Amino acid sequence: MHHFIQRYIKIRVVVQGKFINPANPAASVFKMAAGNMGYFFFGMVMWAASITSVIGASFTAISFIKTFHPAIEAYQKIWVSGFIVLSTGLFEWVGQPVKVLVLAGTVNGFILPLALVIILLAALKYRITPNYRHALWLQIAGWVVVVGMLWMVLKTIKN
Repeated sequence: MHHFIQRYIKIRVVVQGKFINPANPAASVFKMAAGNMGYFFFGMVMWAASITSVIGASFTAISFIKTFHPAIEAYQKIWVSGFIVLSTGLFEWVGQPVKVLVLAGTVNGFILPLALVIILLAALKYRITPNYRHALWLQIAGWVVVVGMLWMVLKTIKN
C-alpha cells in the first residue's frame, strides 16, 4: 500500500510539471505534494522505518553469531545494543541517506541469489538430502530466478 501511495503522489507531482530533487527524491515529492506537513510526515515515516530496520537487523545479526561464543549469548542484549550504536555511528559518519539505502538494498540483492544457489546445490547432494529427489524443472526454474536476480542487482549497480 505504501508503494502505491508513493507512486500516486510521484505521478501527480510530475504531471504538474514540478521537478524532483535528485539529492532526496522521495522527500521532495512529498514536500511538493503536501507542503511542509507532507515533508514532516515523510520524515516521521522514514525515521520509524529506519529505527525498526536497525533494531531488527541488530537482533538478527546477533542471533546468528551468538552460538560462536558463550559470552555473546550470555550478554546478547548488550551485543544488540552495541550493534545498534555501531550502526547509528556508521550511518552518521557516512551520511548520504539515499545512497546508503540504495547500497543496503543492493547488498541484500546479492544475499538472496547466493542463498538460492546454496539451496539449489544442496538439493542435488544425495548425502545432504538422501530421501529427496529435486525435480529437474524446479532446478531449471531456480537457476532462471538466480540469473534474473543477479541481472537486476548488476543493473542497480550500473545506475
